[in-house]
Amino acid sequence: MKLLRALLLASCLPLATAAPLVLNTEDAAPYNMLVNGQVVGVGADKVKLLMQHAKQSYKIELLPWRRAYEDALRNANTCVFSTTRTPEREQLFKWVGPIAFNEWLLFGRADVPIKLASLEDARPHLIGAYNGDVREQFLRARGFRVETVVADSLNPKKLMLGRIDLWVSGRYDGAVLIEQGGWAQQIVPVLNFHRSELYLACNLQVEDELVDRLNVMLSVINRDGSAAKIDERYASWPK
Repeated sequence: MKLLRALLLASCLPLATAAPLVLNTEDAAPYNMLVNGQVVGVGADKVKLLMQHAKQSYKIELLPWRRAYEDALRNANTCVFSTTRTPEREQLFKWVGPIAFNEWLLFGRADVPIKLASLEDARPHLIGAYNGDVREQFLRARGFRVETVVADSLNPKKLMLGRIDLWVSGRYDGAVLIEQGGWAQQIVPVLNFHRSELYLACNLQVEDELVDRLNVMLSVINRDGSAAKIDERYASWPK
């Protein structure tokens, strides 16, 4: 019944806009990543499927995260994904989702064990973060000691050199960087402290009708199993 109502609503909405949407994203496996010249991933595949169902033309731009995010804030007809929805960002965008989920972890060195029962226990430690990332903002807002870098791939290197005590990243993002650097036995999860929802966040000038249509189409692909198939495609990432 809910699926039928969603389809009826979609049929009543105006046609999608003729101008292509600019969809900004970053290289952050398994949500969005460049493989054989194509942007794919849990978030990317779902967003492309939504555009197809909504008959909306688009182009995807792979950018550093801060630029991807700020361009979507400033530029009409622009969205950014996969974006964490927070109270601080709520009024800055129009939201489609959630399209995926992420868990936030603190990582440490296996040879320098740090015992954390809660996030509060990490307060004495210097934490490495990715500049402009929501996890940096989350920790800074709560008064934690945070040191940022321009690329998250630099943080595990700093951790191994002893320049930071802990590193904050996502479950999958962190696992990919650890594997790529060959630190699988040297860098380990210390604390899983938050589960976040990831969205397609659109500039406030994107038409409400299009945002509504995309949210309707998301409910359709969630109900018909298409979204689950995309999740399964990347379930074993990193391979």
